[in-house]
Amino acid sequence: MPPQNLPNANLILILGVISLVISWWHLVSLAGIILAIITLVMANKEKVLYEANPSSYAISSLNNVKAGRICAIIGLIISIIVFLIVLLVITGILLTLPFWGMIE
Repeated sequence: MPPQNLPNANLILILGVISLVISWWHLVSLAGIILAIITLVMANKEKVLYEANPSSYAISSLNNVKAGRICAIIGLIISIIVFLIVLLVITGILLTLPFWGMIE
């Protein structure tokens, strides 16, 4: 019997790429964080599944899982940075609102 693909390999790759793409937009950076975490959890489960019986699964599907995991890690880092910058900007604006009336 030829090796089969890991069940969620393509989904992990797609979710990893999506988390990387949406991580740059400040309005959905929180969604990028959530999506990247989901992708990382799924990738770890697939890696454990592969390591339990490597001869049953195709190496190409493991490579898809690895690529999706790398994209999710990069997307997670970028999303966190963008989210923190947006949070700092909003906090800075809100903290300075009482002082805007003093400037004349």
